[in-house]
Amino acid sequence: MQLTRHTDYSLRILLYLGAIDAPVTIADIATCYGISRNHLVKVAHRLGQLGFISTMRGRTGGLALAHDPKAITLGHVVRVMEPGFDIVECFDNATNQCVISDVCRLRSALTEANLAFLKVLDGYTLADLLADPAQIRKSLGLSKVNS
Repeated sequence: MQLTRHTDYSLRILLYLGAIDAPVTIADIATCYGISRNHLVKVAHRLGQLGFISTMRGRTGGLALAHDPKAITLGHVVRVMEPGFDIVECFDNATNQCVISDVCRLRSALTEANLAFLKVLDGYTLADLLADPAQIRKSLGLSKVNS
């Protein structure tokens, strides 16, 4: 399984905001990660719509976490950011063309694996990933920010 870039970038934005713990711009995040600013705008907009981040306008504005990192589980972020978990064709009944779907057990095995994957992510919060924010800031080249 591979997460979409949208979900990957969502997690990166949340990690950045949690490590910095101050309002930052999308341009700041894009520069640190070497990611397209235009793409991050879309991701940040979605995170804001879902209530993960807040946005503040003005000279001292920017993006910030809307909740304590302990309240944000990775499982929840992945579930709401991923368009679906159609690992194989038979997961989507509307487009399924597989002739053995009615007798195949692959779908149930992959469903079980998918649920296990999400259960593991449900056991981690953003705070767990931010156990050492200074190290994350250092890796991002921001060691002097909020040290």
